[in-house]
Amino acid sequence: MIKHSGGCHCGRVKFEVEAEAEIEAIECNCSVCSKGGFLHLIVPKSRFTLIQGSESLSTYTFNTGVAKHLFCKMCGVKSFYIPRSHPDGYSVNVRCLEPATIRKITVIPFDGKNWEEHALDLDPLPSKS
Repeated sequence: MIKHSGGCHCGRVKFEVEAEAEIEAIECNCSVCSKGGFLHLIVPKSRFTLIQGSESLSTYTFNTGVAKHLFCKMCGVKSFYIPRSHPDGYSVNVRCLEPATIRKITVIPFDGKNWEEHALDLDPLPSKS
């Protein structure tokens, strides 16, 4: 595990996430992920630290309201959020990570258009941080 830094476009929101240098990113085809170009790196809350910008975040919910989509109020970028699939973790947008610590990204497709049929295809969060 290494520490990756990331954030929004304008720099108001900054975070760190602990993950492998070789990242397996999930590309969901649901409407909100595909329109926003989100590439998921889902981690337990213990591996995510918001460094700055909590006051710059705005929350958007829809459908079940479980997912908390967090956007920077200034630039509109969703660099991370609380996903419906793992409400006890965070999904970080791999595209918002600084590239210096990333050795490789492997993109894995996920059929989020048919979420109810495929939700169990997603790996559970690790029980240990």
